[in-house]
Amino acid sequence: MKKQIFIATLLYTLSTTTILGLLFTLFNGSSFIVATLSIIFLSLIFGYILNSYILSQKFNSDENLLHITKEILHELNIPISTIKANTLLLKKSLKENDKSLKRLNRIDNSTKRLERLYSELVYSIKKEIQIIEKEEFELIDLIEDRVNEFKYLNRNPFILDLEPLIIKADKIGFEKMLDNIISNAMKYSNKDKPIRITLKNSTLTIEDRGIGIDETELIKIYERYYQSNSNIKGSGIGLALVKAYCDNEKIQIRISSQKNLGTKVSFDLIRVLN
Repeated sequence: MKKQIFIATLLYTLSTTTILGLLFTLFNGSSFIVATLSIIFLSLIFGYILNSYILSQKFNSDENLLHITKEILHELNIPISTIKANTLLLKKSLKENDKSLKRLNRIDNSTKRLERLYSELVYSIKKEIQIIEKEEFELIDLIEDRVNEFKYLNRNPFILDLEPLIIKADKIGFEKMLDNIISNAMKYSNKDKPIRITLKNSTLTIEDRGIGIDETELIKIYERYYQSNSNIKGSGIGLALVKAYCDNEKIQIRISSQKNLGTKVSFDLIRVLN
């Protein structure tokens, strides 16, 4: 907080000094120099007091919000852990009961989904208050893990053609970006149409055979709340978030599409290679 107050005070003082400098060019003289130094000193004190008051209110509010959020997240984590532990115990005791095992598997899958949402919530909060550390990870493992999660939906088949590639990036952010693109590919395709995911030559490509996007609409797809098909449920902010992530990680994204033929989304990962 002290660093932010100092910067704000410095900017305030520099702006005052600039104004006085302009006045000095119009009114030259030694008496004016003394007056200028006095005004700068007073503005420095006044600026520090003003900025301390303004910024302290903001930081106090942020700290209170962060404290409450941490408590809520902690409370959410307890029932998730309890459900996982009890599901595991019940599976051991119901080995011979197929119906009960199927129900437990559904509970287990839902718990994993809830756990992932919890992790994403923690990530989103941390992203707002601090810099997310980049980490090295094997992209094949991440892609296969996310595809396996989508297979539980019993929708589109997947065709994978992946080469080993280790990158260094915001991993959870990358997962969210990948989930968004795969989810869109499934949402705008018939259930029997395959989703092809290719990882070759430092380029990740997700291709579907869905309804596609008209060329005139392609220029709007990154706009927040824009949806090419208003009949399909969604918030319309996904691709805007994807583009923001790519810009932050310096990943070049390219989208090509043809109406009624499908859409191809490519990511050039050359700048995030390990």
